[in-house]
Amino acid sequence: MASDATEAPAEAVVEIWTDGGCKPNPGPGGWAAILRFGAYEKEMTGAEPATTNNRMELTAAAAALEALRKPCRVVLHTDSEYVKNGVTRWVHGWVRNNWRNAAKDPVANYELWQRLLAAAKPHQVEWKWVRGHAGNAMNERADKLATAARMTLER
Repeated sequence: MASDATEAPAEAVVEIWTDGGCKPNPGPGGWAAILRFGAYEKEMTGAEPATTNNRMELTAAAAALEALRKPCRVVLHTDSEYVKNGVTRWVHGWVRNNWRNAAKDPVANYELWQRLLAAAKPHQVEWKWVRGHAGNAMNERADKLATAARMTLER
């Protein structure tokens, strides 16, 4: 079977780097995502006037996955242990307990966790944690983009 030159090989992976933050926390926040597929790259950013670091981290990951037009393999790099642990470990218990945490309280940022899970569902996502502010070039770039997005609120 002939291959269409525009199609990526089956083993092709979309790599995503995300970041989000506030200053102060809570306060004005920004988020960013960088998506890379082969030579193609896309940057996404956004900001909210009153939010938290965790909400911006979740928003970055969800928005990035929502931008994908068809199901694919994804490696999503995040410097947020909250996002990484939440989506790979804690969410199973939250769902089992009707979106209640271990203390039986409602899960914080429930609607964003729902959004992230829905955005991830059609994809095969590998969640990778990277140490923030430790010299990872793509993480540093995502941080700069998120900071610039937040700063648009100060103008």
